[in-house]
Amino acid sequence: MSMFKVVKSLMVMCALVNLPAHAGVYGLGKPISEHAVAAWNIDINPAGDGLPSGSGSVAQGQPIYAAKCASCHGAKGEGKPADVLVGGIGSLKNDKPLKTVGSFWPYAAPIYDFIYRAMPYNEPQSLSATEVYAVTAYLLFLNGIVPAETTLDAKSLPLVQMPNRNGFVSDVRPDVVNMPCLKCY
Repeated sequence: MSMFKVVKSLMVMCALVNLPAHAGVYGLGKPISEHAVAAWNIDINPAGDGLPSGSGSVAQGQPIYAAKCASCHGAKGEGKPADVLVGGIGSLKNDKPLKTVGSFWPYAAPIYDFIYRAMPYNEPQSLSATEVYAVTAYLLFLNGIVPAETTLDAKSLPLVQMPNRNGFVSDVRPDVVNMPCLKCY
């Protein structure tokens, strides 16, 4: 369950607990409106549920990245002072893995989610949907995941195959194997 869904559930529960009848008794809280809940409902899951309309291309993303992202992440995503965004594909099994957009993230749609919610660092949620799609396309291009002529939108972004798509799923899950841990006994 995403952090937002937990917060949303808590907000709904608080609203139910603090209905006007209780507010009068305890003098606390007020009902939450659908509009207030909707303002917080901005999370995007791996399937792309919640992606807004709009689109952005690699070509559109380059100048936006240069203006809004390069001062922290480097002109080509090489990092400094903030995280490296490009490279590291295939490095996760090394002693010193490089966790980047291209090497670590298993799905492309949550990249949109993170950029929209948290970037740029000094102005989170200041980019339009088109700008976020464009920056996402540019970062995927820099990582060699999409070609230069790519334009992303709510339909195409979740279809992007990330190099680490299966990196978080083991062939054998120790929690479902019916074998006792011999070291524990």
